[in-house]
Amino acid sequence: MRRLLLPFLGIYAYAIFALLLVAYLPILTVVAAIHRRDPSHRIPGRWVRRLGRSCGSLLPMWRFEIEGEAPPSIDRSPFVVVSNHESTADPFLLARLPWDMRWVAKDELFRIPLVGWILRMGGDIPIRRGRGGSVRAMLESCRQSLGAGISVMLFPEGTRSPDGELLPFKDGAFELAITTGAPVLPIAISGTRSCRPKGSIWFGWSTARARILPPVSTKGMSLDDVPALREAVRARIAAELPALRDEPRPPMRRSLRHASA
Repeated sequence: MRRLLLPFLGIYAYAIFALLLVAYLPILTVVAAIHRRDPSHRIPGRWVRRLGRSCGSLLPMWRFEIEGEAPPSIDRSPFVVVSNHESTADPFLLARLPWDMRWVAKDELFRIPLVGWILRMGGDIPIRRGRGGSVRAMLESCRQSLGAGISVMLFPEGTRSPDGELLPFKDGAFELAITTGAPVLPIAISGTRSCRPKGSIWFGWSTARARILPPVSTKGMSLDDVPALREAVRARIAAELPALRDEPRPPMRRSLRHASA
């Protein structure tokens, strides 16, 4: 029965996305103009994350849960936040994290009407994969954000995993953390691949979870330590995924623990 409903729910989901994008666009336009001189883009970013939470909350086939505790200092000191990347549903799940961040996203998203306008006004940071100049510009924007006291969010795999298996991590997030002295905050995600598999235009039934893991200090590290830091963080996320995927998931319970308003 659920499979028969999916095309209809997919149409409903696209309609909800479109309506919310249109509804939030004038709000973001005003908020971004008011806070245009704030290098952290903190307030516009909150509105973009609020949009993400609204989208996720209105889809009956998705159930999102956030587990673990945010570092007590995250509202005062910035972190480089990294996560595995299973699906285009990941940002909707991670929008429930209870702190402000600027996000790094692929450049193609910024060229989509409405979506791209909102991402830019919210202060998110584009990257064109495989282009050295784009990577350097992205890292510089991230350094400015960290210097302004706001965390940044990156997917170090660089793309979505096609089968849910953890891909190798790229160096950028870890170079950024070491050169700025920011701790790395790993997050393990499970379940979003079923929300919207890579290559699919439709949506699936799933309960997805994001688990906040203990931060990793970069104090005293140099660029020579990038490979060790990269692999240590990847190993933490990889070690968490089997248990996270195997834990029972109540089908109709939606957890809002740690979700910001």
